[in-house]
Amino acid sequence: MPGPLSSTCLLNKYSSYLRTFVLIFLAAVPLVAQDWPQILGPNRNGIYTGPEIVASFPRSGPASLWQREAGAGFAGPAVVGDRLVLFHRVNNRETVEAMDANTGKTIWTFDYPTSYRDDFGFDEGPRAVPVIAGGRVFTHGADGWLHGIDFKTGKMLWSSDTRKVFDAPKGYFGVASSPVVDRDRVLVNVGGRKGGIVAFDAASGKTIWTATSDEPGYSAPVIADINGQHTGVFFTRTGLVAVDPASGKVLYQHRWRARMAASVNAATPIVIGDRIFLSAQYGTGAVLLHVANNAVKPIWSGDESMSNHYSTSVLKDGYLYGFDGRQEFGQTLRCVELATGKVMWNVDGFGAGTLLIAGETLVIMRESGELALAPASPKAFRFNARAQLIKGVVRAYPALANGHYYVRNERQLAAFDLTRR
Repeated sequence: MPGPLSSTCLLNKYSSYLRTFVLIFLAAVPLVAQDWPQILGPNRNGIYTGPEIVASFPRSGPASLWQREAGAGFAGPAVVGDRLVLFHRVNNRETVEAMDANTGKTIWTFDYPTSYRDDFGFDEGPRAVPVIAGGRVFTHGADGWLHGIDFKTGKMLWSSDTRKVFDAPKGYFGVASSPVVDRDRVLVNVGGRKGGIVAFDAASGKTIWTATSDEPGYSAPVIADINGQHTGVFFTRTGLVAVDPASGKVLYQHRWRARMAASVNAATPIVIGDRIFLSAQYGTGAVLLHVANNAVKPIWSGDESMSNHYSTSVLKDGYLYGFDGRQEFGQTLRCVELATGKVMWNVDGFGAGTLLIAGETLVIMRESGELALAPASPKAFRFNARAQLIKGVVRAYPALANGHYYVRNERQLAAFDLTRR
């Protein structure tokens, strides 16, 4: 007769049962949904971590969920739960509209008159993506009006005419910097002579502090912990400004601006541990800064690696993926090693657009309205899928929430299903 099972056999058998149980349990647990409450997603880094998206789709494109008319503007949508918020211009009124994210049907609207006129003949709608946080929506209009709105009802909670109050210039293309919310504060790159960076109380709209008199950038600020220090990171028209979000104290600065007057700093800063990456166009290029003892020192810089115009690069596994070059002159899509600035691959003539990363996939919206999926790999670029989703010109940042992809042009907002089934 066979002898008793050894302890090793029992352990192996137990481990096998345990692995089976874990696999069954994981298969039964739904993937966590992910909201897209602000520009570039939950962490303002362009990374999506919600339910897995498809690896490819047919030439006809992913399944369409809905389409509807939209007003003027370059402000992309924000999504929390089953509710989407779009900031657009309808009949000369800047309009904040909450919709059912599954159907596109209107839930509530809040609007106010606008007289903004673009000096260069561009679209005259709002540029800054709304921010949804703490049961409120915060919007920053093209002519400088900042609003706090109740997310559930659409009721205005407070407002501030930031250009008037803080003596801010119109700017070349109006006001375009999205606010950032940190705890009970709303931080805004106002760009006024009486307040370059301003913190407002999220509940009341009262001014908490002001810092600098830098003119405004078009870049959205980020909040990060750098060397254990809670920090607001801004890319103003002058360059990097790091502040204490609680007090407004300027911690350190680094001048990095375009070499011509009619220009903007538009790409959002990227914070990686104790390093900060900035990128601009107009002959300036990129710089990687090391932060230590409230001072910064360049690691590398130059105009040969990744010069972002209005689109922010996305970082994955030590490599930047983004659009290099002037939008109006034609852009290339490229991958750059963050540590050195070395270009790993480059796709000439790709054209302008925006880029997000989901898992191992680049999710690229070309300015022409074509959606493309490609591997997020520094080895080479290749298309996994591509399809025309919406007519160009598409400059607003899309949102990718719970596997649904929301994209707009100057006349239309559309939703598509990218979830893997």
